[in-house]
Amino acid sequence: MAMRSFSMRGIAAVCLLVAAGSASAGLFDDEEARRAILDLRQRIDAVKQDKGDTDRKISEEVQRASEESAQLRRGILDLQNQLEATRAELAKLRGQNEQLARDLSEYQRKQKDASVSLDERLRRFEPLPVTVDGKEFLADPAEKREYDSNLATFRKGDFAAASNGFVDFLNRNPQTGYRASALFWLGNAQYANKDCKSAVVNFKSLIALAPTHMHAPEAMLTIANCQVEGKDTRAARRTLEDLISIYPTTDAANAAKDRLGRLK
Repeated sequence: MAMRSFSMRGIAAVCLLVAAGSASAGLFDDEEARRAILDLRQRIDAVKQDKGDTDRKISEEVQRASEESAQLRRGILDLQNQLEATRAELAKLRGQNEQLARDLSEYQRKQKDASVSLDERLRRFEPLPVTVDGKEFLADPAEKREYDSNLATFRKGDFAAASNGFVDFLNRNPQTGYRASALFWLGNAQYANKDCKSAVVNFKSLIALAPTHMHAPEAMLTIANCQVEGKDTRAARRTLEDLISIYPTTDAANAAKDRLGRLK
């Protein structure tokens, strides 16, 4: 605006000079007038050139400022987009962490439940201290269940099933702590089924295996009964005498004395 005002004043001054020059034509010759005009033109051109340079520079600065502003806006927009992307990624990671925490908690719970369940299952197979017929030993839980089941079958009077059960039990558990007692009940089941031959074999096995077993005297007494029923009086007498000699203070020995007195 200042440059434009200056230019207008310059042009007005030129016009005045021209007018003055016309009024005073007699003072200047043609050559001086031409030089004055040329000089004036040069000044006007210089003014115009300065104005053009100034306008160009202003335009360039405006354009540069506009470009820098646009670039700055783009940079800010990019930063905003990056910030939003970062927030979204953080939210996603936070969600994943929360899910992982829930999964870990669930896994730990299942592991604990599995551990408890495993411990319970293992306890089912751990040997248990038991006492049977005055003998204490460690027994596999499965053996205990099977022995108790066979004994319950015998006590119900199902001697055939009890006999089969005890035979299977002894075959599958040859080293069991229940062996002596199982032989005794097996022999009794066979004797009840009138299978004296098998009963005698198992009673003798019991006596050989555990001569101090609490049922050993009863086993000898039943052997003698089988021998009597088999008409082998001599063998029965010998068995009863051995019973009285080996287990003299037992109820079985007292019963043996009575039967021995009745043998012919």
